[in-house]
Amino acid sequence: MAAGVVVALVALIAAGSFSGAFAAFQQFADPGLLARWGTPVARTASNLAAAVTLGSLVLAAFVLPAGRDGRRALSVAGLSAGVWTVAALTALVLGTSWATFLPMDDPAFGTALWSYLTDGEVGRALLGAALLAAVTSTTALLVRGPTGAAVAIVLVLGALGLQASTGHASGAASHDLAVSAMFLHLVGAAIWLGGLAGIALLGHRATTRAATVRRYSAIAGWCFVAVAVSGLVSSWIRLGSLSALETDYGALLITKVLLLAALGGAGWLHRRNVVRHLEGVQRLDGGSRRAAGLFWRLAAVELLAMGAVSGVAVALGSTAPPVPDEPIADPTPAELVTGHPLPPEPTFVRWLTEFQWDALFAYGCAAGVVVYLSWYRRLRRRGDRWPVLRAVSWCCGMLALFWVTSGGAAAYGHVLFSGHMVQHMVLAMVVPLFLVLSAPVTLLLRAVPARRDGSRGPREWVLFLVHSRYGTFLAHPIVAAVLFAGGMILFYFTPLFEWALTTYLGHVWMFVHFTLVGYLFANALIGIDPGPSRPTYPMRLVLLFATMAFHAFFGVALTSGTSLLVPEWFGLMGREWGPSAIEDQQLGGAIAWGIGELPTLLLAVGVAVQWSRSDAREARRSDRAAERDGDAELEAYNAMLARRAERSKRSS
Repeated sequence: MAAGVVVALVALIAAGSFSGAFAAFQQFADPGLLARWGTPVARTASNLAAAVTLGSLVLAAFVLPAGRDGRRALSVAGLSAGVWTVAALTALVLGTSWATFLPMDDPAFGTALWSYLTDGEVGRALLGAALLAAVTSTTALLVRGPTGAAVAIVLVLGALGLQASTGHASGAASHDLAVSAMFLHLVGAAIWLGGLAGIALLGHRATTRAATVRRYSAIAGWCFVAVAVSGLVSSWIRLGSLSALETDYGALLITKVLLLAALGGAGWLHRRNVVRHLEGVQRLDGGSRRAAGLFWRLAAVELLAMGAVSGVAVALGSTAPPVPDEPIADPTPAELVTGHPLPPEPTFVRWLTEFQWDALFAYGCAAGVVVYLSWYRRLRRRGDRWPVLRAVSWCCGMLALFWVTSGGAAAYGHVLFSGHMVQHMVLAMVVPLFLVLSAPVTLLLRAVPARRDGSRGPREWVLFLVHSRYGTFLAHPIVAAVLFAGGMILFYFTPLFEWALTTYLGHVWMFVHFTLVGYLFANALIGIDPGPSRPTYPMRLVLLFATMAFHAFFGVALTSGTSLLVPEWFGLMGREWGPSAIEDQQLGGAIAWGIGELPTLLLAVGVAVQWSRSDAREARRSDRAAERDGDAELEAYNAMLARRAERSKRSS
């Protein structure tokens, strides 16, 4: 670990010296040696500490048993988050000096620092990330168990999201794609590096447990793909062409790619050799010591390479790219507001062919298809049956989610309220319908083996969420209906809407919220997966139509409204095509009113079909019972009627 930190600093100095990123500025604007070299050193320390924090939390939540090792992982996360906080604040102060060209001993530096933290978008984001790191430190040291680790992970993801938003100038070309790629890159690299560092810090006991290494290796494989894909996207945005590889920026980028390839090879060796050796040894004898020794040797190589990658990455981020990372010189109104050019006037074909890529959700959709089909294949190989139509339904759901987050709906949903409403309706009503019909929870429970060591894998986490008090409450049909219908009012008529439009974290939250609430509502009505105590079929239909009536009321309110929502966004696009902003908003209300009719009809048909099948199954059960006992129930009923008739005759 110490050697990895030293290698990171050496790589930083070497790469920075090569590219001249930290060389002295012009004499009248030089912030000083401390700011120029202290800032990247503090950023490197901050990145490494953030990685150890997230990696240790992932170990505690998904890999290690909730005992001694889990508590130690949380302690490591809490301490590293404290280091992360100090390093992030140090980098923030030194970075202010660098950004404002003011030495820290300048009398005006204090005023400049306050202005940077309160008025500057980058300063506020970095300060927010540092504060979240401090909260993470406290949380990780106080909580116990995988649930507490999961809460702390959400805090870390929020901090990394804020950090990712500062990695590309607002208003520069491909800003949204660059931010999503940076977020995916930061998360993947942090879990990969931090997970291995966390295992190393936990010591010999954890490394000799085959399950720990195997589980980490599987997670690291997904992280490697995420880092590679997001790195490729970010590199292309900043290079612009292959000829730019001949620049200093290109040379550092090639160095980073080679180091990542070496890391990928080391991870492959982990899966192929170390895990096999550890699983073949049942107790701590010479064989397991040799296997553990092999693990430590490969881990040392990985940690050293990761340190080098971290140092080169900071130097790369401080080096001017071939494509200037600056706001567009003569931006259009749409570029000023959204950070990307206004798409052409929408047509049916353009709704299918326009793209505004989101690296995080594109990767998530592809991973979702791969995981579901791998579970489906696992069932088929062992001879179990699983309906093909469920797999088709899942793939359709992932395709619809991809189109909403990266396709034509994303391109027009960012500039048109009506386009945004199409996104909302597809996320809340179409995607969940496909996901519910694919029964992913049932497939997971059948395909993924249970863990016996007290840790929580995907199966254990799903069962925990389904049966927990909070999960049961949120999945209750009435609660799900209230969230589904009432959430629209809370979202569109509060600052949440503007937050979702103007920040990437809000953007991600919006997509996750709409999809999750829609899934809970659809699962309460026609779900196949384990879930809440569902009401009777007539009550389901009443709940469905009551919710849709509220949805229609919301659409009518928008259609007849004359006050523009978020006017500083939709009202300043400078569109020369299409209806005016208020007319487009009214069109969005009509879409909210009308586009939900087909999903509502499908949900109603689904409830009716399940109702009919339930009655048919009940009739078959009654017939089988009658065959077994000679229709004793009917005979008893007829006898009871005969006795009543006899008593009535006597009384008369």
